[in-house]
Amino acid sequence: MLAFLLALTLAAPLHSQIVVGLASGDREIHALAGSDALDVTTGKHRVLILGGLDGSGPDMAVQRAWERFRGSKSYAITAIPAANPGRAKLVFPPVGEAYRDNTESHVLWRWIGVHAPDFVLIAGPDPANLAEALRTSDVAGIGRIPAAVVPATDSFLADWIARSPKGPGLSPARQEMQRRARRKPLETARRLGDRYGHDLPEAVYIPAVAVIGRIRLGHLADAERIAAPYATGAKNSLEKPTGSHHSGHLLFAELAARTGHDHYVQLVRRAADMAFAGSGQPLEAMPFHNEMSDSVFMATPILAAAGHLTKQDKYFDMAVRHFRFMRALDLRPDGLYRHSPLDDSAWGRGNGFPALGLAWTLRYLPPSHPGRAEILDAFRKHMAALLPHQDETGMWRQLIDVPGAYRELTATCMIATSMLQGIRAGWLDRKRYQPAVDRAWAAVNLRVSSDGSLIDVCTGTGKQKSRRDYLDRPAILGPDPRGGAMALLFATEMAGLR
Repeated sequence: MLAFLLALTLAAPLHSQIVVGLASGDREIHALAGSDALDVTTGKHRVLILGGLDGSGPDMAVQRAWERFRGSKSYAITAIPAANPGRAKLVFPPVGEAYRDNTESHVLWRWIGVHAPDFVLIAGPDPANLAEALRTSDVAGIGRIPAAVVPATDSFLADWIARSPKGPGLSPARQEMQRRARRKPLETARRLGDRYGHDLPEAVYIPAVAVIGRIRLGHLADAERIAAPYATGAKNSLEKPTGSHHSGHLLFAELAARTGHDHYVQLVRRAADMAFAGSGQPLEAMPFHNEMSDSVFMATPILAAAGHLTKQDKYFDMAVRHFRFMRALDLRPDGLYRHSPLDDSAWGRGNGFPALGLAWTLRYLPPSHPGRAEILDAFRKHMAALLPHQDETGMWRQLIDVPGAYRELTATCMIATSMLQGIRAGWLDRKRYQPAVDRAWAAVNLRVSSDGSLIDVCTGTGKQKSRRDYLDRPAILGPDPRGGAMALLFATEMAGLR
């Protein structure tokens, strides 16, 4: 494998090498792709060629075919010469939880779906009948892709092209991805708003963020209807409270700012007051933080919101105090956040939470507050640490600094939303960060279907004990309230709705 990777390095510029994902044993699956091969809107025929599905190792015929045609004016060729480096037993469509079960099968299936070629050409053995599965199933919920199996001769690609002088035509999967790519942020936001943000069974962050997204879409009256049981006291917004309840009260801060109604202010204040002892003295940190970086979002913004709404500095002071506590626990020397002191892994959403939490806090923290410069500096340094880890497709991964970890939707939405807020507020340099935001939006937009189904949302995740535990967290394919809320927040931000 080392000799193969060296050959790839010598044969192609570095930008042509893409880590598709991790196979079992943490082996990386690599693809070769030209600059236009990742663009579903290109006018070229998009063809994916695969080799080594039987685990026999890199297929040099596949690599040579890519090298020969990578500069083609008619074809955008992507190649995976060693699709099964771990010699795993493959099954298509995959079964079990991605990416813990049938790892290679899930990696290939979902990557092929998002890549959305017009045709897949399998050179050599196809032991799990991938070609048949591609032809007969909606790949990763996107659409079908024509495919064929051919002998791995040196001329297999040239021979196939010669037999198809007009090209393969657009696959159903590519047609779907082109439709998604053409959507403006407002259209995507409306599609998401049709599915998410219609109830608040508990005052916790996932449904609350979705309702905030729908408020931005103009559904303020419906949001007040949804919040009414808490505003009237019919339901206790802090019954059996957790950190997620603290951030759930950001909905009430939003409603207070838009309506001026004091009952929303009092709900925000009730949540923020949990940071103080009965004597009024500030606690070491907001309760229920569980030592997790999540708490930078769960608690810091609601304290700042309380300060903004009540004009009381004690809440601003406590927001800074709480952040300092969490930063001491979870900030790594490289500027990324570990999820908790239990393990040093930089979990994707474990960095999305501090990014969004600090951006949200800065909306409320006044310029005159002595802690604002510190919060702003922390935000800028975190954004600078995250920027180099965005992958070539525009996504951030389940583990931020592990190239083969799966591309995770919520982390990408939260980080990109924070960057965009920073650009528009003047906290971040537009020339440096706007291209990253635009790439992230293009990637997220492709991963949102018209019915609000999503691709690769990490399930709810508490403290994990190891890197492997984070890599094995299920990646949801389909509708998901958490992913829907964060995608809706990003879409409304991209649409300029506040």
